[in-house]
This record gives sequence, structure tokens and C-alpha cells, in this order.
Amino acid sequence: MKQFLSALMQDKNGQYSLRELAVCILLIALLVAWIAQQFYNKAIPESMFFTLASLVAAGCFGYSMERRQVTENN
Repeated sequence: MKQFLSALMQDKNGQYSLRELAVCILLIALLVAWIAQQFYNKAIPESMFFTLASLVAAGCFGYSMERRQVTENN
């Protein structure tokens, strides 16, 4: 489980990235807000869901646009 979570926090070059951490935190916040609204009848603004989902989508889009760095050994 620790290796899986560690792999989630790495970018395509194998380096740890704050973008992945931010996306993970936003995804947890989105799930907590959804659970609070569905099961505990807490009033969560609809715009909060759209904002969190948009930020998660932007992080995923940034990851898909990222290219691996190719280092040439001379």
C-alpha cells in the first residue's frame, strides 16, 4: 500500500511533484464534501463541487500534457 501511494505522488520522470499532492488533497476534499451532503444532509454549495472537480481535472490534464525528459548520455 505504501508503494502504491508513493507511486501516486510521482510524475512521469519519477520525481515527487506537488501537483500530484494537490490533486490528491482536492480529490479527498471532493469525496468528503460529497459524503457529507449525501449521507449527513450537510448543505454544501454546488459551486464547491464544480470548483474542486475542475481543479482535479486541471491537474489530470496537466499530467497528460507533461512529457518525459530525455537525457542524452554522451
